[in-house]
Amino acid sequence: QVQLVESGGGSVQAGGSLRLSCTASGYSFSSACMGWFRQAPGKEREGVAATDSAEYSTFYADSVKGRFTISRDNAKNTAYLQMNSLKPEDTAVYYCAAIPGSVCHGLTLRWYRHWGQGTQVTVSS
Repeated sequence: QVQLVESGGGSVQAGGSLRLSCTASGYSFSSACMGWFRQAPGKEREGVAATDSAEYSTFYADSVKGRFTISRDNAKNTAYLQMNSLKPEDTAVYYCAAIPGSVCHGLTLRWYRHWGQGTQVTVSS
């Protein structure tokens, strides 16, 4: 059974930082594309960042480039999202997602087969 569990969310002031973690089980993490997505109240879920096993292919939404960094530790079956210079518009529920057995081709939601339950990030001004 595939499980993705996010952690690390919380409340922070604008300009602050958070690091999200996503621990995976039930599939071969090292051969999967891992992505981070977010959904703000009243908005559609959107892609934030994604990377494949060796981080050959890494994708970022324009809105987070230069501020967020995706990484992974295949030995720990864990993906990370380091978020710096946070803005109030980054407030959302953040989800990790996986495409087992695949490199990453982008941030299109329908490509991602497995999803975590999300962690709330709130940025105050």
